[in-house]
Amino acid sequence: MPTMKDLELFKAAYKTVKEIIGIREGESLLITIDSVSEFRVAEEMAKAGEALGAKVMVAWHSTPKGYGMACDPYLPDPLHAACENTDAWIELNNQWLLYGTPWTKAVTNGRTRNLMLGGLSTDQLIRCIGEVDIPTQRAFQEKVVEISSAAKKMTVTNKAGTDLEFENHPDRPWANEHVAHTPGGHFLTGQIGWAPVEETVNGVMVFDGAISGGGEADIGLVKEPVTYVVEKGRLIEIKGGKEADAVRRWFEKLNDPNMYILAHAAYGFNPNARLGFTTTEDERIWGCTEWGFGYQGPMYSGGDPRVAASHIDGVCLDCTVTADGAELTRDGEVVHPELRDLAAKLGH
Repeated sequence: MPTMKDLELFKAAYKTVKEIIGIREGESLLITIDSVSEFRVAEEMAKAGEALGAKVMVAWHSTPKGYGMACDPYLPDPLHAACENTDAWIELNNQWLLYGTPWTKAVTNGRTRNLMLGGLSTDQLIRCIGEVDIPTQRAFQEKVVEISSAAKKMTVTNKAGTDLEFENHPDRPWANEHVAHTPGGHFLTGQIGWAPVEETVNGVMVFDGAISGGGEADIGLVKEPVTYVVEKGRLIEIKGGKEADAVRRWFEKLNDPNMYILAHAAYGFNPNARLGFTTTEDERIWGCTEWGFGYQGPMYSGGDPRVAASHIDGVCLDCTVTADGAELTRDGEVVHPELRDLAAKLGH
């Protein structure tokens, strides 16, 4: 029996499987989803894969208590085996397998294309993929990478109090998330991530958007800003109210020195993203920056991952970003002359 947005959801799912992950006839397609996520999304992805000639499996499993390595003990053995033995893997998990053992094996095996769409609902998939002009989005993001990667020194500020400076590493990759056509880890369209030179990252990041660390630190939309003080790429102080206390306790509980090291910076540039629905969408709010600590994936390190007990992300809204003194964004709006026209085509 038809339900609301059936047609729009299938169109977005088909677009994801065909255009974003680029499934080919005869390939194996694994779709993973935990018990708190919306199964309807996985079902439509599976139908799309079948229609395109893939060999499809959906792995629906109990929900872990944490992200990354923290979720490992909760995962069934068949899931561990499946993730590294497929051509394409779409992860819809609310509690991420991302940065855990199955994910690490899959994205480093030279075969598996992993697309992380953690926790996306029907409405989110429709607006963040189905209604996005992917060719224009790709062109915009590639120009952002071109400008940013050519810069040595960058700064990030916002009106909430974020005030950071750092230098880029000339040899590290840029995880430009629009399509997932190559083996390795990929994410929802509208994010560009990279790892600055850790020892050069200094200042304050004020998370006035959202925080997501899984388990007890899976906060989502923050009620009051949480402040990280960072020196030479290492988190030395967490300030704020009750949510800051919860984050601090989570770090202490994990008891891993690598959790305090910056893993990546990221731009948020999905033209349709809305704040407050799920982490995967929160991190792509247009004009935000997002900062991750803990486990550092190979798409950021450019080599072996830096292993940590888990991973935690925070979102700074409406950022002003400079690259070697030139403004890319001002208070979250694109101002660079080489980017303005493409941003306007995307509705910004």
